[in-house]
Amino acid sequence: MVSLVGAGPGDPELLTVKAMKRLQQAEVVLTDDLVDARVLACLPASARVLRVGKRGGCVSTEQRFIHELMIREARAGARVVRLKGGDPFVFGRGGEEVDALREAGIEVEVINGLSAGLAAPAAVGVPVTDRRCTPGVAFVTGHNGEHGIAPDWAALAKSRLTLVVYMGLARAAVISQALQDGGLSASTPAVIVSAAHTPRQRECFTTLAELPVAIEREGLPSPALLVIGEVVALSPRWREVAGLAALETSGGAEARLAEALQAEAAFRAA
Repeated sequence: MVSLVGAGPGDPELLTVKAMKRLQQAEVVLTDDLVDARVLACLPASARVLRVGKRGGCVSTEQRFIHELMIREARAGARVVRLKGGDPFVFGRGGEEVDALREAGIEVEVINGLSAGLAAPAAVGVPVTDRRCTPGVAFVTGHNGEHGIAPDWAALAKSRLTLVVYMGLARAAVISQALQDGGLSASTPAVIVSAAHTPRQRECFTTLAELPVAIEREGLPSPALLVIGEVVALSPRWREVAGLAALETSGGAEARLAEALQAEAAFRAA
């Protein structure tokens, strides 16, 4: 048996009960870099921890080697936990690992974790869905990687969905421009959330057009999520931290200020 366990966004109190049980039973743990040290502290002292990397922009363990390692340890009779930040099936290569284990005849279970795509916006007061201003939410990758499928930014710009972009920090300028080229307003509210639910959490409220500038100015490190959409303006911190100030310091201030005020009035009146 191999358990693919979602470690959540960082805070161990956000682990599921089932995840905690598997951690306490683990004999061998293959952990990604993004798993918080406080979660690893929940493991028994006897557990053997194998760090297998997987972090954007850094040297990472080859995926095939991770598959082979899980298979070898499981065949040796160990209780194996493959520990991933967030959720194994949300940009965690969980599907690839399940396929590899099943093809090898290894039983596998998936224990979901709280994805940063939900937890990070909530940490800064942003609901990813709200019936007053969006029909839904899309989780997309800003870095599709080798053999990956790139998002259709033009279609997403027209969708009116909240966009939660994983691994988009380095490509924020490209993403911002692609969404604007697709018709999304430059003044669309946005927020960058770095290291959500950890002691290193930082955030910056801004607008779609100002995303790249804000990232560079604030020096926000990965892992970070970009949240783009009118729901960002529902956070109490939008007006407090960014809101009108962000619009007033950018081009076309008067027109964009009027647009922002109208949008906010519609939200509050609904």
